[in-house]
Amino acid sequence: MHGSARSVVLWFASLILAPCSLGQSLAPRAYTITPVGSNAVTVTGNVYTGAILFDPSVPITGASGSIGIFLPTYYHGFSFFGRSANITGGIPYSVGTFKGTVVDHKENLYRSGLGDGFVRFSVNLKGGKAMKLPEFKKWKQKRLLGASLLVEFPSGQYDPTKLINIGINRWAFKPEFGYSQRWGNWVLDGYAACWFFTTNPEFFSHNQYYPGTRSQSQEPIGAFEGHLSYDIKPRLWASFDANFWTGGITSLDGIANPATLQRNSRIGATVSFPVSKHQSLKVSYANGAYIRFGGDYQAVSVAWQYSWLGRHLK
Repeated sequence: MHGSARSVVLWFASLILAPCSLGQSLAPRAYTITPVGSNAVTVTGNVYTGAILFDPSVPITGASGSIGIFLPTYYHGFSFFGRSANITGGIPYSVGTFKGTVVDHKENLYRSGLGDGFVRFSVNLKGGKAMKLPEFKKWKQKRLLGASLLVEFPSGQYDPTKLINIGINRWAFKPEFGYSQRWGNWVLDGYAACWFFTTNPEFFSHNQYYPGTRSQSQEPIGAFEGHLSYDIKPRLWASFDANFWTGGITSLDGIANPATLQRNSRIGATVSFPVSKHQSLKVSYANGAYIRFGGDYQAVSVAWQYSWLGRHLK
């Protein structure tokens, strides 16, 4: 690949994996209230397959990818100054294969390893105080207002000499405001958030193309998400999901490329059903509604959850 083409490709390389952990996620009922002392272990398998869309100025054609993500998480509910709150954390393992034609040369790529982990703190602001199980059983949801902060930390596999990595070698922060309203069996959820990123100080550096050090930075990304779900019977519900995100112009060594502005959206559906008193399964599907560029993936997710309540809090 000659120098000018390689420079153009660099602007867009980080978009191949990033959407799977950022804008492409859809999470109905993220602000659901649980009793104080609630715990849950969830194991989620995600598969993303489809085309990778680039700006017309990028010399990459016929690009596609397949990404598998295995994500175990732990959830704990507690009281935070009398309000219902919870904390969730996990570290994924990812496997990805990609192919495409770059300046008339067919390229294939395989990556596997630990991804960037995350911790999310969420607190209810209105509509759901902290409750132990006896009081919680009598409580009925109406309107909930909540806020959360998700922190993604650079635990992922990263080699600065390679262009594409599982990890992105930087921190990311996502403050979010959430709304949830119930009318009988119907629940409407809406979230507004913004992603903020630190700088990757070693992006595609110390190799035959760039023997020195290159830095990559990214402007914030605004994200909006909505869900309309229906309770079919206790613990069995289904939802229609949609989101939209915009922003994220990328800079290399302080030089921004406006063509990397993202403006994408996805739609999908989720079904959650009980397996036993403590276990449940959640299955979801999502596809691109409008993808300007980035991963235009079809996504299938299956999550198994085991939940329990601390014995002294029952």
